[in-house]
Amino acid sequence: MLGPDSTSRQPTALILRGRRFDASHPAVMAVINRTPDSFYTPARHTLDDALRRLDEVAGQGADIVDVGGVRAGQDGPAVSPEEEIARVAPFLEKAHAEHPEILLSLDTWRSGVARACQDWIDVVNDTWAGADPELAAVAAELGAGHVVSHTGGLPPRTDPHHVHYEHGVVTDALAELTRSAAHDLSIGIPAERIIVDPTLDFGKTTADSLACLRATDRFVALGFPVLVAASRKDFVGETLDLPVDDRLEGTLASVAVATWLGATVIRAHDVQATRRVADMVASIRGDRPPAKAIRGV
Repeated sequence: MLGPDSTSRQPTALILRGRRFDASHPAVMAVINRTPDSFYTPARHTLDDALRRLDEVAGQGADIVDVGGVRAGQDGPAVSPEEEIARVAPFLEKAHAEHPEILLSLDTWRSGVARACQDWIDVVNDTWAGADPELAAVAAELGAGHVVSHTGGLPPRTDPHHVHYEHGVVTDALAELTRSAAHDLSIGIPAERIIVDPTLDFGKTTADSLACLRATDRFVALGFPVLVAASRKDFVGETLDLPVDDRLEGTLASVAVATWLGATVIRAHDVQATRRVADMVASIRGDRPPAKAIRGV
């Protein structure tokens, strides 16, 4: 684990639209799903409700808002590209107009959906590890950030089953993310816009996700900003034997560990609590001064 005096702990900064996120101010990425079947019921939003939620998370300290139009898991009906665009594009357009200070991320594996939303997005969040080989090129063309992920080779909307990694999940994830990041560099995406995501739960058992979380500093050492998305996920639920609605404390413990180990982006449903934990950890590490310091002065 990285100690407070370690010179190797400083993560690579994420720079988007002139804004910098680093150890002193990790980015909090708020989740706003435009899906009727998100695994977390409070994250299911109609268009009007999504816009109200945007106002709320902006006031709670969100730096980025991640918008998805398709449930990650295989449960639920198939969603066509046209339906996905119809779900996310109206929100992104209004969000861009009403909150220009918020960076917008599109959670999709489809290059056509990203192109349809190109006027409003700052990040292309590909949680399915390049299932569409054209998606990274779209991010490069837009000058957007690009999230590269690790799913163990699973195609989109596939739940893990009989998962096994011959050399261990961390070794596999490091190798795959290194290859994906190198491809991004080769097509012109700079390191400060390539966001590495170990992708907890995707293609992983609970033990695998815990191993990747413990190894956050190894992903940081790859030299790219690291995103950790732990919010209310199954690995938290299985670890503590808790349903989705009761996973906040486990999520925040994961946030604290990930931030201490150098994660630059934290994806969250519970924005205010996550912002406070990330800021407190940054101050404990010595990267962020206290908001005020008058005690004993």
